[in-house]
Amino acid sequence: MTTISNVTAQTNQLNFLKVKAFEHQLDDVMEIIDTAELKIRLNEVEENFKKDPHEMNKVRLGIVYHETALNLSFFSKTEFKGYAKKSFDVLSELFNSTFTTKELLPFVASYRASALSLVGAETKTLKLLGEAFALFDASVKNYATVSWLPEFLRGSVAENLPWFFFSKRKFARLDFQSIIDKHERNNDFANWKIMSFTYWAWAKQRQRKKYRMQAVSYLDKSIALDPYYKAGRKKAEELKANLIK
Repeated sequence: MTTISNVTAQTNQLNFLKVKAFEHQLDDVMEIIDTAELKIRLNEVEENFKKDPHEMNKVRLGIVYHETALNLSFFSKTEFKGYAKKSFDVLSELFNSTFTTKELLPFVASYRASALSLVGAETKTLKLLGEAFALFDASVKNYATVSWLPEFLRGSVAENLPWFFFSKRKFARLDFQSIIDKHERNNDFANWKIMSFTYWAWAKQRQRKKYRMQAVSYLDKSIALDPYYKAGRKKAEELKANLIK
């Protein structure tokens, strides 16, 4: 099995070890589903950035703004509006800077694309959704060999699109399968939290009888990976209950 320690990505010559080291530093601001925890983290990250606006704190700020937009702004009429745009602006500054550490670009580029899709959803501007997917496509092309994030975020956006976006909805099936394939080849590719979400998302896309056994197997994996309900377990349990009726 290929391990993360002895591989250097050919695309952009990004080093796996450095990308994974940054992922560990960013993990606490990514994929936060507990809204109370998210509000606490938002305040902490903003305060830390004010005190020390260095590169890593700026990336953390852009990501936590994205999580705020995703999990809080659509449930609030005023308080958390505009966070998607704030995320996009912060991450765009990093993306366009020649000084940004290249191993941070998988995170910057992927969340930048997702933030733009959230701006489009919040403002109901379909043009921005198309632009977001162009950014996603570039992110996947450039960074999917070193990080699960480009495909994970593109798939996550795609699975929530209305049916008439069928040309983009296809990525929900393709991207989560791709992450599973890479994780099977290298079990250091994605962490437990991401795989819990990924196995659930794969099963969500394949609920027909022909996929039933594999879907239930993946849902069991999603549940087992998430004993404290920090990732996909709750939704996986609900979907499994429906599939085995």
